[in-house]
Amino acid sequence: MTTRTLAATDRQRGGRDAKQLFIVMKVAAWVAFVAGLALCMWDLGSFNDANLSLMAGTGCLVGSVFIYTIGTIIHLMHKRQMQMEGFQSKE
Repeated sequence: MTTRTLAATDRQRGGRDAKQLFIVMKVAAWVAFVAGLALCMWDLGSFNDANLSLMAGTGCLVGSVFIYTIGTIIHLMHKRQMQMEGFQSKE
């Protein structure tokens, strides 16, 4: 088995990829939020569980929170990993 040594450019690229992923997930969360808000406002006259647009809108609103949270967690974990790698290389 061989080990592959990472060059500095590989680490920088990984940081850039994580940042791009965070931005894409943030945009997707906002799109889901706006779609959910529009679906909820579509037919507020019948406020019950038989209103499909209201139920789909609520699902989009809840889903947008999950998407944003997962994107933030990935970003913070990658940031922490880069800090730990920098700390270990200084030792």
